[in-house]
Amino acid sequence: MKNIEEELWNYLDGLGSEQERERISQLIATDKAYQQQYEELLSFNNELESMELDAPPMAFTYNVMETIRTEEASKPLKAAIDNRIIKGIALFFIVSILALVGMALATTNWNSVTAGGLKMPADLHLPSLKNIFNNTALKGFVFFDTVLALYLFDGYLRRRKPLGDM
Repeated sequence: MKNIEEELWNYLDGLGSEQERERISQLIATDKAYQQQYEELLSFNNELESMELDAPPMAFTYNVMETIRTEEASKPLKAAIDNRIIKGIALFFIVSILALVGMALATTNWNSVTAGGLKMPADLHLPSLKNIFNNTALKGFVFFDTVLALYLFDGYLRRRKPLGDM
């Protein structure tokens, strides 16, 4: 069985069946204890309804979202990178290097190796560089380097603060 206060709150809130509400209405009209408790709860309920709810400041939502963004941004990048990917890339390069070293060792002619080093064939000559570094190619190279140096120097000067802004 429910106590008086619980029955009256349900009555005030409009809960319960129609028969139950009618029974409580009759008890309020006839029973002095129900009537006194009903008056108290009704005045308390009216006070609660008349109160204004405190609203958060206008910038509350913005501040909360900014806090969440900064927390997300402060997480290190390391947490977002899967270690299996790094290990897979390292394994690929290690296997590639070992394969190249193995191929180099397998294709070496070990008969031509002497105790002092490699035996060089007598007809082996370095290519002539005279045709590569002619006057026109050298001037073009110097011109390109000069333009590149001026471009980089201009970028450096643009990044510096002007003297009037200090």
